[in-house]
Amino acid sequence: MAGRLRSEASAYLRQHAGNPVDWWPFGDQAFEQARLRDVPVFVSVGYAACHWCHVMAHESFEDQATADYLNEHFVSIKVDREERPDVDAVYMAATQAMTGQGGWPMSVFTLPDGRAFYAGPYYPPRPAPGMPSFRQLLEAVEDAWRQRRPSVEASAAALVEVLEGAADNNRKLMGNLLPFDPDERPTALGLPHTMLDDAVQVLAGEEDPDFGGFGDVPKFPPSAIIQFLLRRAAAVRRGTEGPAPGEDREDRESAQEPALGLAERTLEAMATSALYDQLEGGFARYAVDRQWSVPHFEKMLYDNVQLLRAYAQWAVQTGPGADRDFACAVAAGTADWMIGRLGLPGGGFASSLDADTVIEGRHQEGGTYLWSVEQLRDAVGEDAEWVADVMGIGDAGTVTGTGSPLHPGRRLDAEEQRRWDGIRPVLLAVRNRRPQPARDEKVVAGWNGLAIAALAETAGLLGRKDLLAAAVKAAEYVLQVHLDDAGTLLRVSHDGSAGAVQGLLEDYAGFAEGLFALYAATGDDRWYLRAEQLVLDAERTFLNDGVLGDTASKPSQLAAASGPANPADPFETATPSGTNLLAGVLLTYAGYSGSTRHRQLAERLLQYLERVAPKVPRVAGWGLAVAEAMRAGPVELAVVGEPELAAALVAAAKATGSPGLVIAVRKGGAASQAQAQEPTGAGAESPGTAAERVPLLRGKPAPDSGALAYVCRGMVCRRPVATVDGLIAELSSVR
Repeated sequence: MAGRLRSEASAYLRQHAGNPVDWWPFGDQAFEQARLRDVPVFVSVGYAACHWCHVMAHESFEDQATADYLNEHFVSIKVDREERPDVDAVYMAATQAMTGQGGWPMSVFTLPDGRAFYAGPYYPPRPAPGMPSFRQLLEAVEDAWRQRRPSVEASAAALVEVLEGAADNNRKLMGNLLPFDPDERPTALGLPHTMLDDAVQVLAGEEDPDFGGFGDVPKFPPSAIIQFLLRRAAAVRRGTEGPAPGEDREDRESAQEPALGLAERTLEAMATSALYDQLEGGFARYAVDRQWSVPHFEKMLYDNVQLLRAYAQWAVQTGPGADRDFACAVAAGTADWMIGRLGLPGGGFASSLDADTVIEGRHQEGGTYLWSVEQLRDAVGEDAEWVADVMGIGDAGTVTGTGSPLHPGRRLDAEEQRRWDGIRPVLLAVRNRRPQPARDEKVVAGWNGLAIAALAETAGLLGRKDLLAAAVKAAEYVLQVHLDDAGTLLRVSHDGSAGAVQGLLEDYAGFAEGLFALYAATGDDRWYLRAEQLVLDAERTFLNDGVLGDTASKPSQLAAASGPANPADPFETATPSGTNLLAGVLLTYAGYSGSTRHRQLAERLLQYLERVAPKVPRVAGWGLAVAEAMRAGPVELAVVGEPELAAALVAAAKATGSPGLVIAVRKGGAASQAQAQEPTGAGAESPGTAAERVPLLRGKPAPDSGALAYVCRGMVCRRPVATVDGLIAELSSVR
């Protein structure tokens, strides 16, 4: 029965373990049951933090009569889209092909071999205009299965053709990634020079000029696009990509402003809205209105790690002043929220906080976060009217009859901020006594990799050793729990035990991204070596016969549903695609190792941008950010010498905002370097020094005192410099 779900790593599956529906996890056994019973399969896809998933569960899956009908006439499978994005992607494509839209919960009906023949979204327990009740839908599907089986088969076959065509389009878009020419010289990306500026212009046309962000409602945080825009602004400002034919300094300065303005307006709008938790930090999944004033309240790890990185990068690039202070405050608040609310005792980060709070036995969306004027009076007394005015709390609620989230809608002035800083802890203490949203404690390898990268980078900006310690702890957790005995990376774990689902391309590349950032922040070469191994394993696992895949293999049911081909989908949704993440870590690895082959592969992975970026750049944000790094070199920096002086040189380099800067550090003077070359025992690794393990450091001895920085491109280095001013001059002269 549904008890099969009790031991699953997914909190979403475990939430349904007590249902009267006879749920199965996705796998061969469930589909074999359908074949033996000659019944269709009902596949229900959702995730733990999803409000409407909870609604449908309460209305239908907890209803005994509905469960009895499902159990008699179907085999029912429950899927966590965060654990199995491969399953979600195939059946979402089927749903969109049938209905023109998609979302969660997703309800899919398949043949016993996995081919979908009908799909849709949430269905209510009673009929609504234009929508049958869920029970009516079940009866109609069951009747079609018994009475019109040939038409069901025909519908499934037609849908397979559509999905096969989509997969073929992805394959054609990416092209053949092999073979490599060992004599081919790496380029600065063989794409039109104007492509990145064209993407900025398209984004400018899609911007909400009043409230920031892009496109219409609902409005999602454009995290990866912001990274691209910030990198674009930094590259143009410093001229690191070189001028286009006929371009002068004024052209570059004018080109910087659109990218920087687009990023800054959106970053400020989100951070001064209800999307950002004004009491505790952290961002909600999206807003349902233009003003960002009514959020959909789930808080996802993958959103917050990307936004943490964006606000930290904004602070780095904006220089001293009010904007930098503002960006640092948001970055600090987001990092503290991540560690406090999503940090797990073992070191990893949980996936999300629920959109709903269970209050008196009922799910209430955003229940923890809403305030009425009366509740403010009870909490802060005579300050309530001021808080209500500044934070947008009125007599009529924006979410419930009287309840609204805190939404200033603008940046507070200095006096307002001082007063708010005194009141905020009081309101937070009151809120913490309320029922709290549930936490999905599923650890996802790739998302934790992005968290490690964000924390490692932010730690240096804020001077927060605790953030770096949290990044190290998360990295150690994933290495200990998510790698099996064969060295295979597993996607999810719960309570220190990994599930059986092999990591996807996004997991390998995302975790490598985090480890490279951790190496750059610490100089500890164990992180570099682990990242290197992940990159090489990803290449072997997901690149086959010149075609990149998002998964190592395709389950037979998904192959039946969408064809046997398994090309990666480069387009992005809430997170960077595996393709774009891999391109980024390949580029970083090439910078550290000098590998021409991996540089070439990174370039080829991004060739699709030529067709996509000038038309729909929002589906390729991280790819564009990586392309910007590739245009800039990226610049390679090797720093050797005394720890404090080396750290100062690294901080100065980071402050330039050079896109994709590759940093290798060996701390310690010449004496400590000589000592480090001696093996430390029978278990000592060989080669035994960081310089030998990290090729970018080879041939760069530490001075007897002080520190030296080498600025390089393509492993060709300029003369070393020993001062911050000298380093900045060298970085400024790199083209």
